[in-house]
Amino acid sequence: MPGPTSCPSCKAPMSIHPLASQDGRPLELDICFACQGLWFDPQENLKLAPASVVELFRLLHEQRDAPRHPLAARLACPRCERTLEKGFDVVRSGRYVTYRCPSRHGRFSAFSSFMVEKGFVRQLTKPEIDDIAQRVAIITCTGCGAPVDLRKDHACPHCRSAFSLLDPTAVARALEGYAGAAQRQATARPLDLADALIGIERDRLKAEREAKAERSNLFSGPSAGNGDLWAVGLELVWKMIK
Repeated sequence: MPGPTSCPSCKAPMSIHPLASQDGRPLELDICFACQGLWFDPQENLKLAPASVVELFRLLHEQRDAPRHPLAARLACPRCERTLEKGFDVVRSGRYVTYRCPSRHGRFSAFSSFMVEKGFVRQLTKPEIDDIAQRVAIITCTGCGAPVDLRKDHACPHCRSAFSLLDPTAVARALEGYAGAAQRQATARPLDLADALIGIERDRLKAEREAKAERSNLFSGPSAGNGDLWAVGLELVWKMIK
């Protein structure tokens, strides 16, 4: 049997997490928490069952404090060792960076890019960026990890990704969509998902009010110093989900 998949960035063995696919078959997803990246074999990102997307969000939250490595300058396909090609995909919630194998063995995706793809993230508006710039000057780009001066740029000058933030309202909407799909597809654990979503729907208006208040203080907590929109947003969203 083949060994563990090597991370395209740090080359360490990736963690294997079994998840359900849309057709009910088991799917093993490769994750490197240190590099905050996922390796998808062909079409795996599209095969995830709705409940599996929510389960993956839970995993990312659990590992939010794991030590992080910057992405290597060269990312290599774990199947053929060819250099991954950087590109962009566009969905309704925004544009995100992808790294694809030129031999079509799969793709490497940062956690933040996966969240954009699945609708858990919305792009920040220019007034919101200007407001955050008054509180903190330097942030970390959620697309490529480069430092960005908010006082000078409204998109990452390195990868040109629009700035995005994990947003409770966007997450609530995405979860509702995944809940409906999960019920239609009768996934393996619909009750756990349904219970969580009932609570979200019941407290939606309250959560939105609280989220608005918390967003005004996003950079006054423990993550204020590093300007990490991913870490701040992930914690904010998880509070709403719980």
